[in-house]
Amino acid sequence: MPSSVIANINYQTDEKILIVVFLSGDVYVYEKVPEKIYKEFKAATSKGNYLNRKIKKLFKARKVS
Repeated sequence: MPSSVIANINYQTDEKILIVVFLSGDVYVYEKVPEKIYKEFKAATSKGNYLNRKIKKLFKARKVS
């Protein structure tokens, strides 16, 4: 999962929670994310671009660390 800003992506299907771990160590949890969006994000050539275009604008997030 090469990315210049994102270290890891996790998804909790039951709760529809997307967890994004950045290379900086910051961790953000995005709520009510459909599994389709997670799969598209995971497959995106540019993870940072997809995150900015499709996730940050549409889903509520909270920083957990």
